Amino acid sequence: MDSIKAPALLAGRILLSIIFITSGWGKITGYAGTAGYMESMGVPSILLPLVILTELGGGLAVLVGWQTRIAAFLLAGFALLSGYLFHYKGITGQPGQEMMDMMNWLSFMKNVTITGGFLALVGAGAGPWSVDAKLGKS
Repeated sequence: MDSIKAPALLAGRILLSIIFITSGWGKITGYAGTAGYMESMGVPSILLPLVILTELGGGLAVLVGWQTRIAAFLLAGFALLSGYLFHYKGITGQPGQEMMDMMNWLSFMKNVTITGGFLALVGAGAGPWSVDAKLGKS
């Protein structure tokens, strides 16, 4: 089973990081729209640079396996918090809102699932195919 550890951890890092790298880049290219959406959800848009740094910086760190445990821990917290702020609060249970509630519920659960993946990386580390391993910190 050890022969699958390196490729599995690399694949996991790639798959977990893609959504954050693309989302962070999208927030840069669509800065004004993202800031407006954040404000509409009650989140101050002044936090947007921190959000971009977390998503893009953390995503890239996980991708290459640098400071993986720290980056994965921070992204786990970010995924849970953003899932709550942007999706859980949208689950109303009001008649006529069933479809929106289902989409928010699925999005919230996606964030919970991503959190689980990042916590697994916190425990396992980046693996042998990573910057951390090359620096002897894996």
